[in-house]
Amino acid sequence: MVNIDTVYQKVLVFANKEQRGYITPQEFNIFANQAQLEILEQYFYDLNQFDRGNDNNTEYSDMVTLIQEKIGALTKIHAWPKIVGNKGWHALPADCYKIGTVTKAHEEIDEITYSESRKYLKSRFTSFNKSTNAYVVQNWDPNTNTSIRGIQCYPDDADMEGGVRMSYVKIPEPPKWGYFVVGNKALYDTSIYDPINNPTGKTTHFELHEAEETELVYKIVKYAGLAMRRDDIAKGGQGLESLQTQQEKQ
Repeated sequence: MVNIDTVYQKVLVFANKEQRGYITPQEFNIFANQAQLEILEQYFYDLNQFDRGNDNNTEYSDMVTLIQEKIGALTKIHAWPKIVGNKGWHALPADCYKIGTVTKAHEEIDEITYSESRKYLKSRFTSFNKSTNAYVVQNWDPNTNTSIRGIQCYPDDADMEGGVRMSYVKIPEPPKWGYFVVGNKALYDTSIYDPINNPTGKTTHFELHEAEETELVYKIVKYAGLAMRRDDIAKGGQGLESLQTQQEKQ
């Protein structure tokens, strides 16, 4: 987790807040969410790049391990119990960003494409059975004939003992610098939003790994500069961001 007030205060310094409010809390929250999602998406591009071409496996410089650790901060487990008559269909959690590992009856199963599933189902030599399981990501629930994102497991009979489990990377909660107004000035509200324990909380911290604080600051400064049509701020943020990226990939 990255403290949102720490990031906000640093962004204000870079954006020269003293010269009459270049960036409002509302604008900051929009930029913050965009920056967080951009960083999350970049993890998977970087992971693919380093996994293919980087042989550095020193304890503290193995980039694949470091990226996986950052992804781990957003990884969750979801389980569907054994359900009779669901035709092997399982709707994905609303916060699912990317699927990790899917297991059925405690055994990992492979993902295949929809066209592959059609081909396998048509052939008696490749038909799915209890020892050959797979799943397809699709946007159609065969039970209700409605459009919804989920996984279709094969064979499509009732799930075996243990049901189906899935690891996945979640969509992080939109960050929010909560505030209250005193004398026309926005002051930081430390109450943390929690849908169960504190639904009236105003603030939501970044859910990214702590190591992403600097990257978040640079990206938000860049977005703020673009919004304010201040090329100096935008280019400064872009330059710092590029330098940070180069250092990480050396």
